Amino acid sequence: METTLFSNINTIVTKLQPQEILEERKIVLQPLVDFIQTKVSNNATIRLNFICTHNSRRSHLSQIWAQTMAYHFGVKNVFCYSGGTEATALFPMVSETLTNSGFSIEKLSETNNPVYSIKYTDNEAPIIGFSKKFDDTFNPQSEFAAIMTCSSADQGCPFIAGAEKRIPITFDDPKAFDNTPQQAAKYQERSIQIATELFYVFSEIKK
Repeated sequence: METTLFSNINTIVTKLQPQEILEERKIVLQPLVDFIQTKVSNNATIRLNFICTHNSRRSHLSQIWAQTMAYHFGVKNVFCYSGGTEATALFPMVSETLTNSGFSIEKLSETNNPVYSIKYTDNEAPIIGFSKKFDDTFNPQSEFAAIMTCSSADQGCPFIAGAEKRIPITFDDPKAFDNTPQQAAKYQERSIQIATELFYVFSEIKK
């Protein structure tokens, strides 16, 4: 039997509205489409490293949704990573947001920078989530695209060693709503935006 996304994730994916992405945003996303398409056309491994300042929010959401969408659209040999200009910790609201979206998340270590197992389907390897610098040995050292998910990391990292391509796709930081009544809603809103845009990216790939 063909494996599928967990049912709650699948429900969210089927309700995404990629047709509402503005044309100017599609222009921002196109270099990532082109990078993935070139790799697919050459039957090459696709490595995507999503980079933000603290590797705590947007970069993790991007990594996890990208891996999920690659699976959903049957794009093979995609390996998604994340990193920061510094290491902190995966922000708990990100884990909560993803859990509420249907991901199966298990905390593997109780430290200041916990390691998480994040699953989107039964039979695929879990995504390993923890905060790390973009050049951490856990991440690829060459032949990858560096996707800059926040403007401060994009400006603060003029050079990403080993990156084949550097692609700025920045998102507003939900951190602005921490400790406010809108926190959960704003994290969910950002997660859905990232999911929608990565749905669009992978839907454009011709296998």
